[in-house]
Amino acid sequence: MLIALLALLQAATVPNPAGEEPVAPYAQSDANAGATPLKDAAVWRAFHESAGVGRIVDALIARNQADPRISDIFKGQDLVRLRRVLKEQLCYVLGGGCTYSGRSMADAHRNMGVQQADMAALVENLQASMREERVPFWAQNRLLAKLAPMHRNVVTR
Repeated sequence: MLIALLALLQAATVPNPAGEEPVAPYAQSDANAGATPLKDAAVWRAFHESAGVGRIVDALIARNQADPRISDIFKGQDLVRLRRVLKEQLCYVLGGGCTYSGRSMADAHRNMGVQQADMAALVENLQASMREERVPFWAQNRLLAKLAPMHRNVVTR
């Protein structure tokens, strides 16, 4: 209880990074990333490390905004923050040594009304972004296997 309170106080005093909208304080933790990191450094290298993850996230967000199946979900969202925390999350899960500072998957997606079809479209867009980055299929599958259980906390309808 005390640790959670201290983490909440810390989050309340951390200023917003440049360009991001303010969010309500929350306890920051790598556990919020929704998965534990992969231990295989070859996967991190297959994603072309930080630069590759950055390109994948940027391409994914652009695809999602242009995709008529799910573009409405991204309207009105803080895309600066989304880019930052998604890069952190993928870096963390891929074992790149990053810390995840975002909210939990349930909290981040609360009241968004994400449906199974929305999640399927997002995964298709992620796969296209990984292919564009020339991430080998085996490495894509390792990441997708880590991300798949998160749908329980994201899909709400």
